[in-house]
This record gives sequence, structure tokens and C-alpha cells, in this order.
Amino acid sequence: MIVPKPVTHEPRPGSFILDDRTALAADPALSGTAAWLRAELAPVTGGELLPGPGSGTITLGLGDLPPEGYRLTVGPGRADIVAGGPAGAFYGAQTFRQLLPAAAFRRAAAAGPYAVPGAYVEDAPRFPWRGCLLDVARHFLPKHEVLRFIDLLALHKLNVLHLHLTDDQGWRIEIRRHPRLTEVGSWRRESQTGWNGPPDGRPHGGYYTQDDLREIVAYAARRNVMVVPEIDLPGHTQAAIAAYPELGNLGTPLEVRTTWGIGVNVLNVEESTIAFFQDVLEEVLELFPAPYVCVGGDECRKDQWRASPAARRRMAELGLRDEEELQSWFIRRFADWLGERGRRLVGWDEILEGGLAPGAVVASWRGEFGAVAAARRGHDVVNCSNTSLYLDYRQAPGEEEPVPFGTVLTLEDVYAFEPVPAELRGEPAAERVLGAQAGIWTELIDSGRGVDYMAFPRLAAFAETVWSPAGRDLADFRRRLAAHLPRLDALGVEYRRATGPLPWQTRPGVPGRPEDPERWQATLNAWTANLR
Repeated sequence: MIVPKPVTHEPRPGSFILDDRTALAADPALSGTAAWLRAELAPVTGGELLPGPGSGTITLGLGDLPPEGYRLTVGPGRADIVAGGPAGAFYGAQTFRQLLPAAAFRRAAAAGPYAVPGAYVEDAPRFPWRGCLLDVARHFLPKHEVLRFIDLLALHKLNVLHLHLTDDQGWRIEIRRHPRLTEVGSWRRESQTGWNGPPDGRPHGGYYTQDDLREIVAYAARRNVMVVPEIDLPGHTQAAIAAYPELGNLGTPLEVRTTWGIGVNVLNVEESTIAFFQDVLEEVLELFPAPYVCVGGDECRKDQWRASPAARRRMAELGLRDEEELQSWFIRRFADWLGERGRRLVGWDEILEGGLAPGAVVASWRGEFGAVAAARRGHDVVNCSNTSLYLDYRQAPGEEEPVPFGTVLTLEDVYAFEPVPAELRGEPAAERVLGAQAGIWTELIDSGRGVDYMAFPRLAAFAETVWSPAGRDLADFRRRLAAHLPRLDALGVEYRRATGPLPWQTRPGVPGRPEDPERWQATLNAWTANLR
């Protein structure tokens, strides 16, 4: 009962006995996976796996397979994982863990022996980008919660954590050259309750030191998760402007934003502002070795640029026709700057407007039109469709959902998602789809427990859409999910039950909750139209 479903899974006779006499042998190139597996199985075996011969041996070896592919063979006395590389070995080890009883996932699990059923598994992912965005800007999550979330991504063979670090409501990354970004920008005076409700009157904030982020990145790398940072620009920047007013268009002080929605305060287009954010990105590149850096580029209101004499002069100097081309020029400056340093810019699908720099990756969130347009123009695409993958959207109708935001997005809806848009199927441009990414935006999620509830079990369904072969079977998934949920229980994941939220998971009486999906969608459409 493996989640996500492997390409091939066949039962084999006999079983492998895992106990305190079990040994582990690994190719030196797979020492990282071996160390991780020793630590994970220590509570089960009652101690570390033996380095030499034992009653049974787990072996980790290399073979002629894709880098993320593996073969797992389990039988009496042997559990052999052959992989194409370290990532494949890690995923094979994760599958081996899922053959154990759910109780073995507890940190205080009773020591074995455990009988691991005989099996043959051959597996590799369908897509290379299997991601989840975690928004720590709207509501800050402590470092230990981020590390725990990385473990849950890795359990489901997801390999990208898109870490949304900055927004109007908070700046969460230490930048040593510009300390006021965290001294001022990491705290807001209060937060809006619900989507349209009154303020709560409680200060909220926090940020990650550079050492924190190095630890997060290293922890993720040991689990074959790539951390992609997002530093929003030119919109979603009020926290930065509050810290350094000269970055804005008004010349007057602002506070870190305390409400949700699309703000009007955006960066100016002066060379000094571009240089400031190049300083920021220099430090970001030192912390995040991933080849991708997201700069947002979404929901940038143009009101202030239209009213700014300086912005009008810049457009005239550059021969630009409108503010859309001005934003395109702004984004291209950073795409070129990142390209010179061996990195690729990632941006939300608004970066298509006004023209896009070669090599940029488009994260298509407004349905799938951006994915189709970008792929046909020769750009790599990550499908992040809000209508299928935004896990901050409520999971069921009704008052019992905690702050029921947005349209209903059920487990079944997520499982039905197809990463390659229908319009692209059969076209060469379909090869431009790198994969897909779920989104956990946290305007209305203020804790790790809230993340658990909104993410799971839908994130397990999403994992199958990007890992498993096409042609999925919902009934089969439900059977495997029934066996998987006890693993999440053992790990302390407070997921949404099929029967609805538990009493503590409801928040009755929160004002401003949009209960009407049609009205909510009309509001979203109006926001999108107002971007121009």
C-alpha cells in the first residue's frame, strides 16, 4: 500500500525480518541515504543497523537506472535497493519504510522484530519538478516546523520546496547588507481575521537568520529536496518599502501591511532600487544553491507607476509603450543578472505580459492558460493551477471548515489534476512542462497545525499526480490512502478526516469569510482585471 503508487509493485514470497541484528551495506556514493536510513530505523531496530553481516542485510547499490529511479527487492534475509543515483536510493528507502507497519513510523516506536513482506518494486518519477510552495511570509513558521514539513514532502517523494520568503505582510530572510529588512519588515502590528474581517490586534512576525536557512537547505538536500527561494518583486513588496521608503514611489513612510489581497504599493524602477535587490539576491545565492530563484512578478498593480513622473521618464528613456513593458524590462534585468551567475529566474505567469526573457521558467497559477502560452513560446513551465492545486482553498462546503476560503477543492479534485494541460497533449511543447507544484498560502493559516490540516491528505493525492504514471485509479488510491493515513497519525500529522474537521480544527464565527464560491471567483477575476 505505497503512496505515491510505484510503476511496478509485485508481492514476493517470504518476508524480511528487521530487528536489532539487521545489517546495512551501502555503496560509498550512497552514504547519505545510508545515514538517513540508519537514523530512521533506529527506533524500530532498537539501535543502529549493524555495519557488518547480520541476521538479514539491507543493501544500497548503484545500477543502470534513471537518477531518481530504483528497484527494491525484499525477501528472506535480503532487502536490496538498486538505484540510478543518491535520489533514487533515497526513494527506494522511503518505499522500504512504507512496507513496515504504520506503528514503525512513531519516533517512540516499539523495537522489532518487524516482518517486512516480500516485494519487488520498480519505480521512477513521471516529472522532475514535484513541488510544494510554503508561504512563510504571511504567517511565519518557526524553523522546526519547516524542517518537519520537509520530512513530510520527502515521505511523499516530493523534491521541491518553494519557500515564499517575502511579501507585503512580512520579510523573513536576514540580509546583512540591509538589516532594516528584518528589523522593520519582519513584524507587522496586527493581522486581518478571515479574508475580510477586522484586525486581531496582535503583533506577528519572525524571520530566519542566514544560519537558519543554511540548516534548512542542508536538511532538505539530505532528503533530496531542492529549496527554491522566492523574493517578490516588483509587487508584494510593502514590507521592504516599510523598511526602506526610498524603494517605493510615494516618498512617504509606510508600515508593514496588515491586510490581505493585492496591494497598491510596489517598487520604483530606479537604478538604485535594482541595485538594492541585486544586493539582496547576492546574499540569497550564497544561501540557496538551487539553479532556480523565484522573483514573483505577479499581481503588480501599475497605479503608482502611472502616477509617477520618474516611472514615466524611465519609460520614455527606454522607448517602452506601457507599464506592462516596463514590468517586463524590470523582470528581464533580474533574469539577465541571475543568468550571468548561472541561475534561472522563475516567475508567476504574469511575467509573460510584455515579453519574457529567454530561459525564464513560468509558474502558471491562473488556471492553465499561462502554462500553455509559455510552453508554446519555448519556456519551461511548472503547472501551479490555482483551481486544482491551491491547498489554502477549503476542502468542503459548510461552516465547519476553519476559515473556509475560496472555492471548494476536494481530495478528489486534486487527484484528478493532470500536470500537462489538455491543450498541450500531443504537442512537442508538452515537453516543456517540468512538472507541477501545490501551493500552501498562509493568509488564513497561522500555525504548523493549520498547515497539516490544509495540506493533508490532499498533498498525498497531489504527490501521485506528479510521481505515478498517467491513468490513475481513484478507487485504488483510496484503498492505499486508507493504509497511509495511519502513517500520518504515527508522525503526528493533524490532517483533515474524511468525516470533517475535529472540534479543535474549527473556528466558528470568524467574520469576513467568503462562503459564496461564485462571489469569490468574481472577486478574483476583478483583481486580475485591475492589475493593468
